[in-house]
Amino acid sequence: MSRSAFEDAAHLLADSLGSSRTKDVAGVLARGRGHEHALAAVQGAGSGELVTALYVAADRAGIPYAEAAAYLRGYVAGWTQRRDEVDVRTVWSGPATPGVPVRSTARVLVEVVTAARTELLAMTYSARHYAPLTAALNAAVARGVEVHIVVETQHGAGGLLSGPEPSAAFTGIAGLRLWHWDPAMRETPHARQHAKLAVADRRTLFLGSANLTESGVRRNLEAGVLIRGGSVPQRAADHIRELQRRHVLKPLSTA
Repeated sequence: MSRSAFEDAAHLLADSLGSSRTKDVAGVLARGRGHEHALAAVQGAGSGELVTALYVAADRAGIPYAEAAAYLRGYVAGWTQRRDEVDVRTVWSGPATPGVPVRSTARVLVEVVTAARTELLAMTYSARHYAPLTAALNAAVARGVEVHIVVETQHGAGGLLSGPEPSAAFTGIAGLRLWHWDPAMRETPHARQHAKLAVADRRTLFLGSANLTESGVRRNLEAGVLIRGGSVPQRAADHIRELQRRHVLKPLSTA
């Protein structure tokens, strides 16, 4: 296995686990300990596979653990500096005005999906099949991106959603994971899953008013914010993952 394979494994681990847990792995490596010690030091869904893959790649490339630790720490330092460089832009769909560029919500959303390399998390209230988005999601899954989409259900919406279930917009995408806000976990029967966002690799967050429907992303007057860098995308992803871990968000069966 080449050194590039180790670097890919290191980047994936750091991007997925974040700086704190990556530093924990680096500390275990720096002490010359094997991957069993790293597994004990780093907990969380999916962390075991990432840690094991890193150790396997380092061993096969003949990279000393001290060097692997230094590489991880250097990558985290660079990632932290890059994370602190924040780019925030507004995204408008609909009529344009002088001096304010209008970018299609559809185009921005597809760009976020296309940019994802390891993880894509999205939430929407309503959803309908939209061919460009479906194609982008299929391509993301095909290149190994872990894709999770949280949708509202007709039951959860209390009769306010008409037509097919929002989940039906994604059922043809093999490997995509659907989730919903368990009505039993809601404080009142009138609460709704109304968030609309997409976060790619914990680095890019698109947060807006548009549902994942053709009307929402193309025809309506909609507003949103595209945030690249900083801690906000990371924290948004962490929040969604924690809601999953606490079973507030539950896997949605489409059978």
